[in-house]
Amino acid sequence: MPAPTRVTTRAVLTSVLAAAVAAAAYLGEDAVAAAAGVLVLLLAAGWASLLRLPAPGGATVVVGLAGLGGVAVAWATRGEPVLRHLPLVIAMALVLAFVAEMLRRGGRPRLVESVSGTVSGCVVAVSCAGWVAAGRTEAGASLVITAAVGLAVASAVSALPVARGWAGSLVGVAVGGGAAAGAATVAPGIDVVSGAVAGVVAGLVVAALQLLLARQPALASRRAVLAAVTAPVAVTGILVFVVGRLVLA
Repeated sequence: MPAPTRVTTRAVLTSVLAAAVAAAAYLGEDAVAAAAGVLVLLLAAGWASLLRLPAPGGATVVVGLAGLGGVAVAWATRGEPVLRHLPLVIAMALVLAFVAEMLRRGGRPRLVESVSGTVSGCVVAVSCAGWVAAGRTEAGASLVITAAVGLAVASAVSALPVARGWAGSLVGVAVGGGAAAGAATVAPGIDVVSGAVAGVVAGLVVAALQLLLARQPALASRRAVLAAVTAPVAVTGILVFVVGRLVLA
């Protein structure tokens, strides 16, 4: 079996995806929705491989539909609350997960693992809609840009030898928060404190997921790497929206 992809490579790829989200926010709301859709497709393509699920085809379809549905609903919803229809998307994803299992043949081995893995993938994929919703908060695109910059910098720092382990992860969190705060000084509609909070949250997500996946043998698969590098960006989306609603309210 090939060796798992190095953590430095995964960190750099995550940084590139975060930078792409920041660039999309600069272009406008539709571009952010498109970027979120791409994140969903990358995540769905590799999620089953990352978790080594027994029915990868069904899991890929269900995760992809759930994520794209969440992004589409967030983009199409006008007025507050932006994510008011997201529970319906998640509920339908749960139904699809069970339907996919019923369509399996061959005795349905590892049934519980397959269902739980698919459902967890749906939750992560739907989290991509948070980037669209974050763009509708008071700070708008500025919040998305500062958070994405913090995420990109925190991920890039985590690729350095000094940023290994728990202590090193804290360095990435601090630097990510500082980078987001710096971006907030030049972005309209957002203060330095809010930018720093968004950057710290993004840095914590990067640190947590990198430590979680550090020794995952499935990362020898290129498809699994797609999900591993996309997951931090996807999860950060919904958390940034929460920051926007709580800090900027």
